Amino acid sequence: MAILKSYGACLRESSFQFPRSHRIDNYKRRNVKWRSPQAAIIPDFHLPMRSFEVKNRTSAEDIKALRLITAIKTPYLPDGRFDLEAYDGLVNMQIENGAEGVIVGGTTGEGQLMSWDEHIMLIGHTVNCFGGSVKVIGNTGSNSTREAIHATEQGFAVGMHAALHINPYYGKTSLEGLVSHFNSVLPMGPTIIYNVPSRTGQDIPPRVVNTVAQSPSLAGIKECVGNDRIEQYTGNGIVVWSGNDDQCHDARWSHGATGVISVTSNLVPGLMHELMFNGKNASLNAKLLPLIQWLFEEPNPIGLNTALAQLGVVRPVFRLPYVPLPLEKRVIFVELVNEIGRENFVGEKDVQVLDDNDFILVGRY
Repeated sequence: MAILKSYGACLRESSFQFPRSHRIDNYKRRNVKWRSPQAAIIPDFHLPMRSFEVKNRTSAEDIKALRLITAIKTPYLPDGRFDLEAYDGLVNMQIENGAEGVIVGGTTGEGQLMSWDEHIMLIGHTVNCFGGSVKVIGNTGSNSTREAIHATEQGFAVGMHAALHINPYYGKTSLEGLVSHFNSVLPMGPTIIYNVPSRTGQDIPPRVVNTVAQSPSLAGIKECVGNDRIEQYTGNGIVVWSGNDDQCHDARWSHGATGVISVTSNLVPGLMHELMFNGKNASLNAKLLPLIQWLFEEPNPIGLNTALAQLGVVRPVFRLPYVPLPLEKRVIFVELVNEIGRENFVGEKDVQVLDDNDFILVGRY
């Protein structure tokens, strides 16, 4: 008790040691003129990565050269956890068939159904296993700038080559807010901005893109608005990847797009490689269009998940709210595979029509 009393006395004594000028300084600080939020932004303040090795990672120029990037599917075990064995098989098939990059945890990879721990783990796993053979682009975007900053820091810390960033969805923001959001993450490393108004509810207009394009970290735009918009950007020297598989052939060969960020290449990577690398090929494009249209009859990745399960390369497990396509659509897919040729699709098993009872729907995982 005596010790406690003496300690309390010390605290009381120490409380009188602050000089009078300190209180005056506090008063002055409370009366400093308010500055606008824009003026108060400190560039790069949040960046902890200053090592020599990090500075010499993949440059934006390296990302700009990629022609075929696959938005890779994330497969699951029956309990809803990642099936990393199946995932590694999918990525290997992409590399073997000429894909130059993969988007990890994008819309197709169901990043929206992942915790951030799962998200960053999968990015790190992909870098660790395949980073020497393919560029790993992690989807670390968010409608919260704070989350986007934190996830992007973590993504680059585990070695991803570039980040994919969407504009803030649902709540949305002003055009000035879009610029500030992207400028908060661009300094971290090579970045692809993803414009898909059908999902976000808001277009990223050229005014915003032309402003943030001043950053040397902007690798380019994944553009889903259409080929007229793509040509507008490519005419100004901005790199663009088509985000629409059904338009990517014309985007590449008639509108200046560097290539495509593709869903369809999960299924037929070799044919998509041919479409992006070997010049105009209207007949091949026409051959693939029925498959592409089938894939997107329901919101992506419902069609892709169903197709890969029927090809036998992933387990027929769906994380809700995604569910498989109905039986009649599953039958049509088998017909499409036979028309295009089973040898052009991933995997080695015969394609089959799965029954409703073959699918596992997981709500908690």
